Amino acid sequence: MMSVLIVKGLVQHEFIIGEFLRTCFHLGAPDLALSLFRRIEEPSLVLQNLMIRCLCNNCLYKEVLFLYLSCWVSGCPSDEYTFPFVIKACSALNALWTGKEVHCVVLRTGFEQNLVMQTALTDLYAKSGYMGNACKLIDRIPQPDLVCWNALIAGYSSNGFDQEALEVFRQILVMGLKPNVSTFASVIPVCSRLGCLNIGKCLHGFANVIIWNAMISAYTQRQNNFEAFEMFRKMIRAGLQPNLVTFVSIIPSCENSNSLWFGESLHACVIKHGSGYQLPVLTALVSMYSRLGDVNSAYKLFDQMSNRNLLSWNSVVSGYVHNGQWYASLATFHEMQFARCNPDAVSIVSVLSACSKLQAVLLGKSAHAFSVRKQLASDLKVTNALLAFYSDCHQLSSSVQLFNMMAIRNVVSWNTLIFGYVHNGNVEKATALLHQMHKDGMELDLVTLISILPVFSKRKDLLQGMAIHGFAIKTGIASDVSLLNALISMYCYCRDLEAGWSLFEVMPQKNVVSWNVLITGCRYHNLQNEVLVLFSHMIREDQRPNYVTLLNLLPLCCTQLQGVVKETPLVSSLIFMYARFENINLCLLVFQMGKKGDISLWNAIMSVHVQTKNAIKAVAFFCDLLQLGLQPDKITVLSLISACVQINGINLTHSVLAYLIRMGFDRYMVICNALIDLYARCGYILKAEKLFDGVMINGYGLHGDGEAALDLLSQMELSGMGPDDVIYLNILSACSHSGLVEQGCMAFNSMLEYRIAPKMEHYSCMVDLLGRTGHLNEAYEIVKGLPCKPSVSLLESLLEKIGGMLLEMDPENSRSYVMLYNIYAAVGRWTDAKRVRSDMERRKLRKLHGFSLIVGNDLQDEALS
Repeated sequence: MMSVLIVKGLVQHEFIIGEFLRTCFHLGAPDLALSLFRRIEEPSLVLQNLMIRCLCNNCLYKEVLFLYLSCWVSGCPSDEYTFPFVIKACSALNALWTGKEVHCVVLRTGFEQNLVMQTALTDLYAKSGYMGNACKLIDRIPQPDLVCWNALIAGYSSNGFDQEALEVFRQILVMGLKPNVSTFASVIPVCSRLGCLNIGKCLHGFANVIIWNAMISAYTQRQNNFEAFEMFRKMIRAGLQPNLVTFVSIIPSCENSNSLWFGESLHACVIKHGSGYQLPVLTALVSMYSRLGDVNSAYKLFDQMSNRNLLSWNSVVSGYVHNGQWYASLATFHEMQFARCNPDAVSIVSVLSACSKLQAVLLGKSAHAFSVRKQLASDLKVTNALLAFYSDCHQLSSSVQLFNMMAIRNVVSWNTLIFGYVHNGNVEKATALLHQMHKDGMELDLVTLISILPVFSKRKDLLQGMAIHGFAIKTGIASDVSLLNALISMYCYCRDLEAGWSLFEVMPQKNVVSWNVLITGCRYHNLQNEVLVLFSHMIREDQRPNYVTLLNLLPLCCTQLQGVVKETPLVSSLIFMYARFENINLCLLVFQMGKKGDISLWNAIMSVHVQTKNAIKAVAFFCDLLQLGLQPDKITVLSLISACVQINGINLTHSVLAYLIRMGFDRYMVICNALIDLYARCGYILKAEKLFDGVMINGYGLHGDGEAALDLLSQMELSGMGPDDVIYLNILSACSHSGLVEQGCMAFNSMLEYRIAPKMEHYSCMVDLLGRTGHLNEAYEIVKGLPCKPSVSLLESLLEKIGGMLLEMDPENSRSYVMLYNIYAAVGRWTDAKRVRSDMERRKLRKLHGFSLIVGNDLQDEALS
């Protein structure tokens, strides 16, 4: 038809072209409409407005702006029917600066007083967060209608100005305007956030079931699934009875959120409210269960239907296709015809998809003949499905013949045939078709670029691949993950690995395909070490490998196991990889090849045994590493505690606790929490409570709240739970951090009441407490009265406090700084030593130099020291 219009010279006939453009949009072919519109040399204002309106109604907002700008550059005028849709497109794309430029044009052309224009501009500024500009526009409108006020309320609500949104809503009610669905969709979330119960009840008086349904439907269509669920819950709490429309509106939200649990709960709610027999609800449930992978539940519901309509049959057929049950979908399609239910275009598309997967050429051709007989072959979706079927079944000549016979083609049609050529190895025709597509004015989309890039990879055509990359950047689609993966593959195969690696590093989001593509590229260039390093990073970033990763990695490991793989990070990564595939034997094999002196390797093998519920073996590995003289770290201890949880043996638990306290691991909060969980699971609640109190006392101390720590100690004593040496150590540390000298001394003395002998750690805490508060004499007396030889840390603490007090008493004396510097340096605390040196330099103090006298051979010299 388009060719006839061009050949007959009817392109300039406004009425005919207008009808053709409307038909294109009605048939879902906006690309064809754009292609014809571009051939018009001087389009009239009517045609321009028609195109802009239709593009905007089809949510093609970028095309709206491109078309408006091209018409504006060519000198085509605009009127009050042009600007509202252009402004709406700016609002949808969040293109504020473009919207401001359009606003300036509106002011120059004198259309600012148009109410529709003012409403569109208010919505633009409100959605962009420029509420001041939105309010100014509202103030200039003599009589703003409800649409204007709704735009302002929505702007306030989306930008967090809940009080202002509520005030505008009150103003609407005072003015006598009746709120509609859009008003409630913005106001009810505001009341929820503000906790305005009374206002909420008033809104429930306005909002009947119809309005609630409309809001739920709006949230579902926008895929705001959580908001749709919340609206449904609030509706139930408000005492309103959901009806058929409610359930049909909310059920697709379960499909969108991929939540079977929500779906089952909603199904129970359907039965509870007596809607379980209604055909539209049952059909929606069948579709939901099919999309969520529960085909058995879907078919049970379908089997219970007394009356089945076309929609319910299509739900089952497409559900089987979605879950890969191709034969079941074909059988259901035949059963559908025996039930005298006439299939439609949706049915044919599902059947062709099944035939394509089964490579059932004869059945697919039968479906083609059936669609012709039922006059469904002219439907664009059916034609595109036929193109895909013939291409997938290697019937490319039939696919080309069908493509040439198509009266209307969209970008999907072109993409399908291009992919068919690539899939069948005919890269020359794929390239030619791409150029023809571009020549015919059809916009290349994401699928087009992804489909054509393998052609340039196979031909090693780097320039053409780079041209595709540049086009993607120009059109704003270069950030798509699938396209970036295809580009990385192209660069790797075109021997520009550096460009592929750079593109990989700047990717905002990476999936398993991204890692596999670069790993494959490195292996293609025989960079074996880089493959292993990439795999190690992949595991570290918690990206689960798939079979493609293993196909790239395992051959390499077979030749490299005696070399690079012995590095612990790579060995650990391999252990975790095999564990994810539940192959413990391979984990043990790789473990035997690693460096046994690295604790990280033992952590990995213990962790995977815990994950695979082999806790006894994990504990055995812990005993082995201790026999080798290795020092466990926090990760080792956490794996050991997890193993004890699985074994649930109290004797083992007591032994582990004693070991951890002896080795000082009880000072780590995460380990204490794990121990609490361990004792609680073993049924020793009192011990768990005691550990919990110790953790809380330690936490209070770390945050300087010593009084709260002492209060908790008093509560323990009142409840008959006597503190132990660990609790007292935490109490003394809390008093030290809070400067509670008197309370700390009382706690220290009370240890004797519980027959707890103070250890060196307790004495160190007391010295630290007295030193911090300037009681150096008392601290020194404690050191002198120690029953055993003082520890190094205790003496360090005392000397540090003495040095600090010297600095406070005489801050300009360089000798104090030198002494404190030497103390820190002697024990290896170089960070503190550098800090003292920096303070000395900041105060511009100089160290007094010493002199040595050297006498020899009747000569006397002075040496500076």
